[in-house]
Amino acid sequence: MTDESLAAMLDLTPDSDGSMPRGARDGVGALDASSPRIVSISDIHGYLDAARSALAAVGDHPDFDPLVEADGDGRLHWAGGDESVLVFNGDLVDRGPDNAAVVDLVERLAREAPPGHVRVTLGNHEWGVLFQDLVGWDSWFSGRRSDEDRRRLCEAIADGRVVAAYDGYAFTYAHAGRVSDYDAARLNDRLVEAATELREAVGTDDDAATQKRLVDEYREVLGIGRGGGRAFGAGIAWLDFQFLNESAPPQIVGHTRQQQAVQKGNVVCENVIRANLEDSGGEGVLVETDEEVVALERRGNGSVRKRKLEIPDGE
Repeated sequence: MTDESLAAMLDLTPDSDGSMPRGARDGVGALDASSPRIVSISDIHGYLDAARSALAAVGDHPDFDPLVEADGDGRLHWAGGDESVLVFNGDLVDRGPDNAAVVDLVERLAREAPPGHVRVTLGNHEWGVLFQDLVGWDSWFSGRRSDEDRRRLCEAIADGRVVAAYDGYAFTYAHAGRVSDYDAARLNDRLVEAATELREAVGTDDDAATQKRLVDEYREVLGIGRGGGRAFGAGIAWLDFQFLNESAPPQIVGHTRQQQAVQKGNVVCENVIRANLEDSGGEGVLVETDEEVVALERRGNGSVRKRKLEIPDGE
């Protein structure tokens, strides 16, 4: 599959006839399954092999059953049953060579998993698909999406399949996070409002003006920081990790590159895929249950290390 052949952007409709359980858009507590583990990965950025290695790390550690399994052609399929939730915590695309294949992987796992068990948060590079006129990323995958792709992403948001934030057990998942307390359901409602309005403007004479207005009007979800981009004041898809202090709300974020999962007070940053590209291995995921949160990190020799992180006080 090539970038140019991709006809849609994140068609996450499940294969089954069942619809997403009520409230499952916003958090794990609404799922019918009893306390499923949450596996999260962020910032794949089109690096399919690194993502495959990270997702396979779950089953490669003796303490955990597999999340995915490979078929004879090497494609990954859902193996987590209803006991797992997989959160793709933003920035699926751009930078790497396999953007379309990464989107295909996410779509396939979402179709195969029970409804509501694969979640995608809006990263700033998915944001770049929606607001192409504001960033000018013409050389990247996001900047080359068609108007139809942009509408399809708007529809995925309106259907609750791409969200601003997702509540776990002790943590909320968001691509970049926020400094002050927030309600995931409210921010997701705001994102739906903005995407619904943008969908009607895509490809019209009002497209560029609507993009600019929505980013200003829905600043807590879509805003970019002072001076542009990741600076202080940016919304939940853009804020740099340096601006999340130790007392920020308990969150698991990506966005800012790390050599390994890093915890700063209440906030954990899990963006390791890009930071470890020059090493043999190094990919990782987080696993949260109702009792603990751990990092599973693949070492250069292929083994998987389990490292326990702290649950915030009062959670």
